[in-house]
Amino acid sequence: MFARNTVLTLFLAASLQGGTKLLRYPDIHGDRVVFVYAGDLWTAPDDGGQATRLTAHPGLELFPKFSPDGRWIAFTGQYDGDEQVYIVPSTGGEPTQLTFYPARGPLAPRWGYDHLVYGWTPDGTSVLFRSTRDFWGQKDGRLYTVPREGGLPTALPIPIAGAGAISADGKLVAYSPLFRDFRAWKRYQGGWAQDLYLFDLGSKEVEQVTNHVRSDRDPMWIAGNVYFASDRDGTLNLYRYRTKSKRIDQLTKERLWDVRWPSSDSRGRIVYELNGELQVFDVKSGKNRPIS
Repeated sequence: MFARNTVLTLFLAASLQGGTKLLRYPDIHGDRVVFVYAGDLWTAPDDGGQATRLTAHPGLELFPKFSPDGRWIAFTGQYDGDEQVYIVPSTGGEPTQLTFYPARGPLAPRWGYDHLVYGWTPDGTSVLFRSTRDFWGQKDGRLYTVPREGGLPTALPIPIAGAGAISADGKLVAYSPLFRDFRAWKRYQGGWAQDLYLFDLGSKEVEQVTNHVRSDRDPMWIAGNVYFASDRDGTLNLYRYRTKSKRIDQLTKERLWDVRWPSSDSRGRIVYELNGELQVFDVKSGKNRPIS
């Protein structure tokens, strides 16, 4: 009995010294991060500390994204047996539903979710999300925007899209036509390996910016350049595509755990999952730090 209790005590002590695990889908704005834990939304200081719960519902709340001014958080909510786009004040309050078209599902885990929130328009007036509403099958979808004040969604003029992000000037969309972010395939090199493209919303011209046998995913914008995750070196790491020089730089060099679900503040920081915990990468210094 003594040995068993000693082992239990040591295990609990080690657990208390580490950060909370299973933190998912983070976003960052100013001195705050928002993330998903146990299917609810939480916020915390970007340097660590006490987390505050924003939502409490039997359904899942997923993919939170701060508005550009930090006043709102958009997310995908599984309320009333459906998946829709919602917003909630970043300081807490009652969520407001923005989309009402019936979501497809419930989907098998490999297909992810419908009405998946990816961010905001640069002016903060609308939420950017992906929906499969215009397609017969489950694998194809489009990017839409829906006004924060309410109204009908508007499809972006991109025929098929997975993840996407709009540039700060509102002129370009960095996106992948393929959507396989919830597949468990490691180091996949087949026809579903994602590449990234730039779509000009004015001219409707498309430019392919990555071309690798493995996957390039999770596009983000910072200072006119596209940041993304790729497993081209065997593990998902952060990379940068310089839009002027067309050069690609590797930013992180993780070898054991994948960099998952990175999200930027559009200014100079990227928050992401690593081994179930949160990390913040500073673009200027090139250094990352954990959030305890």
